[in-house]
Amino acid sequence: MLAPMAGITDWPFRLQCKRQGADVLVTEMISAMGLLQSPKGNLAYKHLLSFHEEETGLIAQLFGKDPAMMGEAAAILDALPQYAGIDINFGCPAPKVTGSGGGSALMKDLPLSRRIVASVRRAVKKPLSVKMRLGWDPSSVNVIDFAKMCQDEGADLVTVHGRTRQQQYSGKADWAMITKVREALDIPLIANGDVFTPGDALDILSVTGAAGLAVGRGALGNPWIFREINQALSGETPARPDPDTVLKTALAHLDDMIAFKGEYRALIEMRKHFAWYLKGSPGAARTRALINTTEDLDALRTIVRSHFEVPAH
Repeated sequence: MLAPMAGITDWPFRLQCKRQGADVLVTEMISAMGLLQSPKGNLAYKHLLSFHEEETGLIAQLFGKDPAMMGEAAAILDALPQYAGIDINFGCPAPKVTGSGGGSALMKDLPLSRRIVASVRRAVKKPLSVKMRLGWDPSSVNVIDFAKMCQDEGADLVTVHGRTRQQQYSGKADWAMITKVREALDIPLIANGDVFTPGDALDILSVTGAAGLAVGRGALGNPWIFREINQALSGETPARPDPDTVLKTALAHLDDMIAFKGEYRALIEMRKHFAWYLKGSPGAARTRALINTTEDLDALRTIVRSHFEVPAH
């Protein structure tokens, strides 16, 4: 599974991951309140709901703290043919989400979270999944009770990120706790946290016994991780992409972003993606500086090509 990441998992990014072997794709977070109250034709929500025809197994991720609104918004998404399922976000650690009582802040309020899951379950016919963390902080690790509540209210699957909200992305993900959650459930569990290599993927599955795994930060600038994980699971030696493959993928990603958001927004938004594609390659810092200051798409393509193209001997 490609884990949802706000501001990142739009369809141009998801498409690269799909083409490299991601089985399940999840959208960016969709606000229930925003979906219900935004003016008809609102560009932000048009972008959030956009998808590519190649995307199958696309899950719509929904967040919010009002059970009735969550149910109403979920029904709208459930009726859209591009979505194979609905996912409730109880895991986002971002202050702007938790500050308003959404995301992982809801793990502090089990009764309210129960009403949210029940409301969404009543509203949708498609499979329902829930993404969560271990708890709010080390003193309130309640993921086992929380996951069992979701199961009791009709969730078909849970994804657990092995950190508390307080940890954000620091420290190590606690795979042992994910194992305990899996052992307490009768529904499938997807393990999430610290999968950056095919070896990590094999390890997290071995440790947790999970039904699958979700890759988030490990896919940034590296959609090939899904292909490599599949190779490792098949007993093959994973093959890293050569510079020409990275170049072609990065430029295809840029073209998709232009088609999606237009030339100016693509130029701005692709800066972070190019930084990830460049990571670890010689001269990355210099090329990144050039990318971040150019305002011209042709110049941008030239900069990226000159970085990756191997000189002829």
